[in-house]
Amino acid sequence: MLFRSIKIKVKPNSKTGEVISHNDEFTVRVKSSPHDGKANTELIALLADYFNMPKSRVSIISGFKSKIKTILLHE
Repeated sequence: MLFRSIKIKVKPNSKTGEVISHNDEFTVRVKSSPHDGKANTELIALLADYFNMPKSRVSIISGFKSKIKTILLHE
């Protein structure tokens, strides 16, 4: 199984939910607020959709309470 880690910047409370990539740098806008892990849950769903993989293969490995996060993709 291949693993790939990416660093992303999360922008909570956005008007739209979207993944923006530019030169291997990712910014993810989520509609949810960062309270109670709602933004993290939406983040995982958006990344799973963007990379066309199940949500179970996307996990946050650092930055749970930060806007800068490291994500592990289980390819």
